[in-house]
Amino acid sequence: MTTPSFILSIETATPVCSVSISKDGAPFVCIESPEPNMHASGLTVLIQKAIEQAGITFSDLSAVSVSMGPGSYTGLRIGVSAAKGLCYALDIPLIGINSLEAMTAGFQAKSTLDTSLVLLCPMIDARRQEVYTAFFDLEKNQQENTQALIVDEQSFDSYLEKNYEVYLFGSGADKFELLFEDKPNIHIVPKFETSAIYQDKLAYDKFQKQEFEDVAYFEPFYLKDFVATKSKKNLLS
Repeated sequence: MTTPSFILSIETATPVCSVSISKDGAPFVCIESPEPNMHASGLTVLIQKAIEQAGITFSDLSAVSVSMGPGSYTGLRIGVSAAKGLCYALDIPLIGINSLEAMTAGFQAKSTLDTSLVLLCPMIDARRQEVYTAFFDLEKNQQENTQALIVDEQSFDSYLEKNYEVYLFGSGADKFELLFEDKPNIHIVPKFETSAIYQDKLAYDKFQKQEFEDVAYFEPFYLKDFVATKSKKNLLS
């Protein structure tokens, strides 16, 4: 009898912290925190709960998958640190998954789009009019490189001129509803949240191909350098 492959996936690229455990690539357990930005205090708790709900032990894990970015600088650092620590301790491989690719896989699993002229744009909020994004077609081919994009009214005109239907989804998409209200071919998918469960199949595919990261040198794909901001409060008052 073949031993099943359990893969723990960690998602901390956005304000929603989640973990999942897949069995041979199929979703098995998924836990998401309803409280935003609790990665530092709650990630290890979620991981422990997922292991318990799956009815396995840490030694049963075959690999750890982690959302590698782009996304929140702090969130990615916490998620990758936890993933690397588990891989070191358990002597199992580390699998990195592009956050935007996982979001796209999750979106497609929930949609019934079947026309070839579709552009999928997962978006992670980078504040103001900026998002982390990449453009994909329905065959999962990447049409534009992963980028930090400042979105304006003309950002998708080259695709609209070719009669594409453009779908924006993710934590960075909702804020553009008014911007594109006069462009019927641009569709805002509201309140789409990423999840570790979207990594399950992608991680298992990489596991089978043995496409692993070097645990010692692996770093998140931050896309932009971290910029510290000063508090506006008067600390002497």
